[in-house]
Amino acid sequence: MADAFGRVVRSARVSVTDRCNLRCRYCMPAEGLRWLPRDEVLTREEIARLVRVMARWGVSDVRVTGGEPLMRPDLAGIVADIAALPGVREVSMTTNGVLLADRLDDLVQAGLRRVNVSVDSLDPDRFEAITRRRDLDRVLEGLAACARHADLGPIKVNAVLQRGLGELDVLPLAEMARTGPFVVRFIESMPLDADGAWTAEQVIPGDELRRMVDARWPLAPAARERPSAPATSWRFADGRGEVQFVSSVTEPFCAQCDRVRLTADGQLRTCLFATGEADLRTPMRAGADDDGLAAVLADAVAHKPAGHRIGQPGWSYDGRSMSRIGG
Repeated sequence: MADAFGRVVRSARVSVTDRCNLRCRYCMPAEGLRWLPRDEVLTREEIARLVRVMARWGVSDVRVTGGEPLMRPDLAGIVADIAALPGVREVSMTTNGVLLADRLDDLVQAGLRRVNVSVDSLDPDRFEAITRRRDLDRVLEGLAACARHADLGPIKVNAVLQRGLGELDVLPLAEMARTGPFVVRFIESMPLDADGAWTAEQVIPGDELRRMVDARWPLAPAARERPSAPATSWRFADGRGEVQFVSSVTEPFCAQCDRVRLTADGQLRTCLFATGEADLRTPMRAGADDDGLAAVLADAVAHKPAGHRIGQPGWSYDGRSMSRIGG
């Protein structure tokens, strides 16, 4: 599947649930959100079928997301189904890590090969202020479990840092990449919060974060993992680890984007910031064959926009929040 700008879709983010056990300020209100009714959420069999159609048309990398994917009891079965599909090269997962330690062994056995764990602060009080939950110890237990698995790698730590709250966490998080088997990724705050309270002033630009790390531990540029990778990579000049910067707001990488997103209720999004979605669940449940579903996919990809336009005059976003998309 290729869009009008010649970008070929190779990667899919697949949300298996909109539910989450944290209430991160940049994502959800304190009281949470109204969850999708169970009958609107794709079944395990429906997820496998839609990914099979995507893989038939060139998708090789599948990342399982949420909400929080570990909230789904049949997650290991979903991972096993996807990993067994012809054409799928790798199954990975993004998680907040709270439930990870107890379930990781089953997921690795099912075919999970990479994990990104969200950790926005290593300070228990700031972690609680951000997530509205006091679960840092459980997240760190999940990371330790990842480190014990030789089959997982690289293990990435995702940190969303907001101006006025995250500056104190930059160096402690960067040090994780120097003292453990982790690649720490600093991610700019994006306008995907359910409260609609995001402002550009909350963003700490990736370049500023890089300078903060470089002033303490000199950095040297490294090659991107692949041309379409969202992060720029930097190695510590003394050879002790790697950090990455995902600068979606200040340095968009839209021209190399090769991703689509499948929401938990079966809607296809060709951009994280899209306001339009292509419905795959309705025709699938109405009896559409694989060719019919592939036609919906191809049409959606053909209309993928050139970029997200954040920062341009008149831009605004009134679509779903991050937990309902599957980042």
